Amino acid sequence: MLFRSKAPEKDKNAAANAAEVIGRMVQQQHSVVEQVAASPPVPKAGTGSCIGSGMSIVGNIECKGQAQVFGRIEGELRASDLLIGDGAQVEGSVIAQDVTVCGRVKGTIRAVRVKLQDGGAVEGDIFHGSLSIDENSLFEGSSRRVENPTDSPSVDAKGPQQEDMQSSALAPYLHRVEPSASTEWSESTVEPKH
Repeated sequence: MLFRSKAPEKDKNAAANAAEVIGRMVQQQHSVVEQVAASPPVPKAGTGSCIGSGMSIVGNIECKGQAQVFGRIEGELRASDLLIGDGAQVEGSVIAQDVTVCGRVKGTIRAVRVKLQDGGAVEGDIFHGSLSIDENSLFEGSSRRVENPTDSPSVDAKGPQQEDMQSSALAPYLHRVEPSASTEWSESTVEPKH
């Protein structure tokens, strides 16, 4: 006697149903992957800031992390790592841990590490821990290696005080020019033409 069971048919139906369910799941996952790939990546909060080439800002800027500047800024700029890109213009003080200048800065830079690269130009003083200047870059001003360049300046920005000038090695050569007592023209020295 042969005993025939309907179990294989159930197994076939179960297998077909499982294949259909798996197929739907794969399609849904594929759809989700396409949606994620199509959307632009979202930067993590606090990873960096960028001032684009079409942007101009007047005022002080403070960035806790990295910053990239490609536009124009008038004011004080603070960041941990700062890139002043090609075409960027900064007019004001720059304070950061690392500064790379590929654009133009007109003002004082205070940073632990300063690099002038790719034709970068600085017109002003640089207080630094280390300074490197590429041969195509321009620097007009003074540089001073200091222990903590990002700290507030201890010397008055107006220049050396009178006591500093007197204690200087150049003190014998420095003297104040007093205006002469008589700055008026006398009528006898100027004769009108007839």
